[in-house]
Amino acid sequence: MDKKAQILTAHAAFINEVVMLGPRAESQIEFEQLLQLATENGWGDLVAAIRLIILKGRRDLEVLNPLDEEDRVIAEAILKGLQNPTSLPDPNAKPDPALAAPGLASLIHAARGGNPQALQIIAEMAEQMSKVGGPMSHLAAVIRPLINGERDPDQLCKRMDGNTQTMVLGILEELKKLEEGLV
Repeated sequence: MDKKAQILTAHAAFINEVVMLGPRAESQIEFEQLLQLATENGWGDLVAAIRLIILKGRRDLEVLNPLDEEDRVIAEAILKGLQNPTSLPDPNAKPDPALAAPGLASLIHAARGGNPQALQIIAEMAEQMSKVGGPMSHLAAVIRPLINGERDPDQLCKRMDGNTQTMVLGILEELKKLEEGLV
């Protein structure tokens, strides 16, 4: 699965919700709550673009200019979904865990470097993983130590199943690249 597909899979529920709620006048309260939550999670530029697309009816690609790569992919999917709902990503699809390691590593690296937005995002992700329980809670439990600089795989992978260990080892590999400036 390429990066664009991974972004679409990870944010499919949000994309579908924007397309479903946005154009309907009777859904404006829910729509505004959705946008407020997205803004609170650091998606201010994306929300501004969504407002232009949904509330102002803009369909030109210029609304995508101020967006970073991830936000651009999401906004493009919203634009396409408004024109053709069958193009919307499957909200029930699961992201490829092998591709999660680089994303988690970059968030951990940014949080370790003092980026407050990355720290907030990774903290929220860890909280959600903890709620899921099982292997996901074991993964969540190593997020803070990773941010604090722990890199010993034996220490980090205690009591983890094989898949979770593989994920942690992938994160460690990506962190090593980031910390050595190879990425």
